Amino acid sequence: MNSKNNQRLYAMSVASVYRLYVEKVERKGRSKAEVDEVIRWLTGHTQESLDRELANKTTFETFFAEARLNPARELITGSVCGVKLAEIDEPLLKEIRYLDKLVDELAKGRPMAKILRQPAEA
Repeated sequence: MNSKNNQRLYAMSVASVYRLYVEKVERKGRSKAEVDEVIRWLTGHTQESLDRELANKTTFETFFAEARLNPARELITGSVCGVKLAEIDEPLLKEIRYLDKLVDELAKGRPMAKILRQPAEA
């Protein structure tokens, strides 16, 4: 993705993409509440602050700049849109792709504990 496309993505509202995330997972039998859970895990938002950001049509750039990002997000690996996460150098693009990957895993039926990178119970 080139810089011009990145800038367009960064200026998009999270709410505009959120609706697509919810539709995607609901088609696969998952829920809006689960989308909210993965977003809260990644960004440190409460449900109230997430709802506010969506209502305010906050851009991806502002949304991630103000987030308290989960350090465990670096455990997210694999590819999104044919691009390996480890090969993304642009920090904001990487955060957005982490979110895309979490939603993909949710839609594929992965257990929530694995999506949220929680250690297996002993």
